[in-house]
Amino acid sequence: MERSDFPVFYSIITRWMDNDIYGHVNNVTYYSYFDSVINRYLIEEGGLDIHNAPVVGFMVSSSCQFKKPVAYPDALEAGVRVARIGTRSVTYEVGIFMENDTQAAAHGELVHVFVDRATQSSTPIPPGIREALERITV
Repeated sequence: MERSDFPVFYSIITRWMDNDIYGHVNNVTYYSYFDSVINRYLIEEGGLDIHNAPVVGFMVSSSCQFKKPVAYPDALEAGVRVARIGTRSVTYEVGIFMENDTQAAAHGELVHVFVDRATQSSTPIPPGIREALERITV
């Protein structure tokens, strides 16, 4: 994936603890990056109230392809886009880029299903969140 494939970017500050014994960011840490940037987008652009919203997104599927290692103290940027939006679910793609690189060091695909917080049953994506997701749908 290339930087130009993504409409929205967020900076990621790597931490000492992100590195594993092999001297690069551990694979599970990428999933934390993915979750953080997706939820930041939903909060800032979709108006998601993570504490009180009656509808929230549950991550039901995730995968990552690793292209090249990154390590603390690399400066990273995460590109976010929507690959598919349905009535109750959305498929995101996230690219992790080293600062100024055009090719992604890692690429993730993740699926949120929106659920009623009280019943935990699937429900349609709320209008404000849907509008925000549609703005970054490719």
